[in-house]
Formats: sequence, C-alpha cells, structure tokens
Amino acid sequence: MRGILVRLPAIGCALLLAVLAAPADAVAAASDTPGTVISAKPLAESGWSKLKPEATAAQHVTYWSTQRVAGRPTTVAVTGAVFRPAGTPPPDGWPVVAWAHGTVGIGDGCAPSAGERSDRDAAYLKHWLAQGYAVVATDYAGLGTAGVHAYLDGATAAYNTVDMVRAAQDVEPSLADKWVVIGQSQGGHAALFTTNLAAEYAPESDFRGGVATGPPSNLESVVSLANPLLPDLQQPGLTTFLAYILAGLPTARPDIDVNSYLTELGRAVVADAAELCYPEMVERVRGVSIGSLFGKPLTDPQFHSAISSVMKVPVRGYDQPFFIGQGTFDTVVWAPLTAKLAAELTLNWQPFTVKTYPADHGGTMAASLPDTTPYVAKLLR
Repeated sequence: MRGILVRLPAIGCALLLAVLAAPADAVAAASDTPGTVISAKPLAESGWSKLKPEATAAQHVTYWSTQRVAGRPTTVAVTGAVFRPAGTPPPDGWPVVAWAHGTVGIGDGCAPSAGERSDRDAAYLKHWLAQGYAVVATDYAGLGTAGVHAYLDGATAAYNTVDMVRAAQDVEPSLADKWVVIGQSQGGHAALFTTNLAAEYAPESDFRGGVATGPPSNLESVVSLANPLLPDLQQPGLTTFLAYILAGLPTARPDIDVNSYLTELGRAVVADAAELCYPEMVERVRGVSIGSLFGKPLTDPQFHSAISSVMKVPVRGYDQPFFIGQGTFDTVVWAPLTAKLAAELTLNWQPFTVKTYPADHGGTMAASLPDTTPYVAKLLR
C-alpha cells in the first residue's frame, strides 16, 4: 500500500516535518501531482448518516486531479468522500469500490459530498459496504470546486475517479490497493471511461475492473439531432440532461460557442442549468420544448466533433473486465443505444458482460445486484 510520502516530491526537512505534524483535518498538499491530498477532515454527519451502520467512519477529501480542456490536461482541485465499512479490515486492507455517482446537477451546491445521499444511492452503497468494501466517491471536477462541471466529460470523470482512489488510500491507511469502479447513469458513463483509461493513467494502480448500470452511450449522435423543429417530447428529464450537456460543454471545449446555437430562452435555460440541481432543473424546464431552445440545429460537423470528443464511449482498448446492466423499461438511457454499444464492443472483442433487467433507469441498480455482487467479489479476490 502506498503511503503519502511515496508520492510526494523531494522536499526539505523542515517542510517534511511540517506536513507530518499537520492535523488530520488540514493536510496541506506539498505538490499538485494528481491524486495528492490537499486536505482531509471528518465528513459532516448529514453526508453519511444514511450509510450507517454499514459505514463506521467518513472523511471529506480535497485532492488534485486532471481535467481535460480542449483535449489537453490541466490540474484542478476536486472533492469527494471516503467511507470505511464496519469490522476489522482483512490483512491486506479493505478492498475499494470507487463509486461514480449519477446526475445530480452541475452547480456547486449539487456536490454529493456536500449534502445527503438519495435514499436509492444510500441503499445501494450500504450494500457494497456490507460486503466488506470501503467506498470512495468523487464529486467530479467543478462540483463543489472552481469552474463549471463538464457534464458527461468521460475522460475527466475517469481521471477524477482514479485520483480519488489514490487520495483515499493516502488518507485512510486501512484501504487495500485493489479496487473496482461502480457507477450508475452519468456514473455508469464514468465507470466505462475509468475501466478504459485506468491502466494508462495510473499504471501503478491495482485496478481490477468495473460495473456500469444505465450508462448513457451514443448520445453524441442523439444530441446532434436537436433542432428548432423538434416538438415537445413531454420529457423534462431529457431536456434537463441536454441543458446540462450544453452548460458544461464550454469547460471541456471552450472553442465551441454554445450560445450561438440557442434562442434567448435557450440561453436562459442553459444559464440556469449551471446552477440548479436535478429536481429543481426538471421543474424549470417542465413544459419547455427542446426545439424552443435552439435558433439553429446542432447538426454541423464542428459541434458533432466537439461533443463526440467529450462524450463518446470508447469501444476498444479495455484491458480489464466490465459489466453493463440495462433496464428494459429505462426511458432515460434507451436500451437500443446500449444494444448498439454492446454490438460494437463485441465486434472489437472487448472483455465485457451485458445483461438486461425488467426495471426502469434507477431500478436497474438494485435489480442487477444478484449478478454484480458475485461479479465484483470475483474481481476483488
């Protein structure tokens, strides 16, 4: 297991002693190397009360990670949380589940570590804690930290997930080196990217594989169909997701003038998307048609290329196994899009398993547990 000193650059004795003497709730980072801890402190009671008694300790961590801007890496501060399970850790430490959360919004007030988990997510995380796994959960760049969160920027979310594990293993000495990623919805998208990029981004990491439930894929083609003639689909959740994509895209691709595609109403909706969390945003766009947001279609090649560079799920290059769970009654992530992804992965001989469940989008998490629980146990042996 790596200690924090292994990953710090060479520094003077005085600074070394200062870092060692710093209190646990205020550890100053000695470098901005991705995965380096900036600070750690006990997580507020509201942030983990729903995870008890399966979780017995929780810490709020701020750490350095990587964000893509115009395809180039930049170092940013990211926040997250570490949850320790009950009992005595195994001799080699608690195996780690890196939790990649679903859509909460892109404003700072939406960061999961800053408030309560939903009942659905809490029940799901309690299941993994009860299996004897520590859970580490990134907020993703821009959620609770500087900048606007680039919604569905897969590579950035993957880097944030990997670096959250690195930081957690420094903060909590009872954690093992071996880990998997598990994600739902937006987090399922992040889990796929993490599985694809972890070995390249962190070759020293003992990464074992991933689980993605309800992961959006092929959305770059769907989003590019948006145009002024699109009628009201009576799905405010879909309008919300599109608004989050457009509000966050300039963070990853500042060369794209999103406002140039929008009507006055569209610009107002996208501006609100940068602040409002998911439940409030759904109400904001209720009765607002997607077509009314746009002054011109998103079909031009520049926009499609930009959105693809951010969101497109890789269909090759996976060197660890992963599981995809899809609900047949999912009206958020459509099953035909996941079927297309599965076909492309199969054609490229990727090491994945896909299963469908008679469940809606959120219900796929619990419905898949009889399959994903032994799947993860096997990965973490």
